Amino acid sequence: MRFIATSSALRGLTGALALGLLASACTSTEPTREPTWVVDPNAGSTANIGSLTAAIQRDPQNPVNYNVRGSAYGQAGQFQAALADFTTAIQLNPGFYQAYNNRALIYRQLNQPQAALADYNQAITLNASYQPAYLGRGTLYRQSGQLDFAMSDFDQAVTLNTSDAKAYYNRALIYQARGNHVRAIADLDASIALDANASEPYNARGLSRLQVGKDKDALQDFAAAVNRNKQSAEFWTNLGIAQIRTGDPQRGRDSINRAMVLKPGYAPAREALQMAAAQG
Repeated sequence: MRFIATSSALRGLTGALALGLLASACTSTEPTREPTWVVDPNAGSTANIGSLTAAIQRDPQNPVNYNVRGSAYGQAGQFQAALADFTTAIQLNPGFYQAYNNRALIYRQLNQPQAALADYNQAITLNASYQPAYLGRGTLYRQSGQLDFAMSDFDQAVTLNTSDAKAYYNRALIYQARGNHVRAIADLDASIALDANASEPYNARGLSRLQVGKDKDALQDFAAAVNRNKQSAEFWTNLGIAQIRTGDPQRGRDSINRAMVLKPGYAPAREALQMAAAQG
């Protein structure tokens, strides 16, 4: 499993070009650093599933075996099969909090947030120190606009594991949504220090740095995000806007055009180009 996330909507940017950045932040369709399955077709190979099934046949009352095979199905994108295995694991061991957390991830893939929330709640009831469940539940709360509940869960996730880059990143999104960019930057600093290879925290920190007037630092962050993910139209658009704002309009337009190539018709990039042209 891994965690991925877009920047939350930002408010208060000034200037015509900044409106283009605002549109980019608000309409992002890039992957998010939230709890999800990393799809690996090899996990669902005949040999792997066959081996895990053989283990179940040897010991059909062992809930751990179903949890392991369910994880393999989940990684392979076979979500209904994963759901069945996690459910069996829970039936065999109603106190199996990891299986509840895993099933919650599958329910999210199946667009059943209420079922996912119920499973996260049960995982936390069974083990109040199980950090992954707070991250997952916090993400559900954030997506539904319940920011106070989300913040509480992300605070707890950070407290339980101060070395988890994803916990700091997700909490930073709440600070951004509340307009507290100084605190957001601090959490993003921590996230990046713990995982310097993830692209999304650089993009998010760039957005917050723009908000506090650190345009050159924001430019460096967007460049770092692009260097780590050259396929993101959002990152290229934000980089282009920052380049224009820091006095390099030609490179800025080139970057935004790159976003348009990656995602033809991408509205934030189109609007940013229009605003750049209007300003000459």
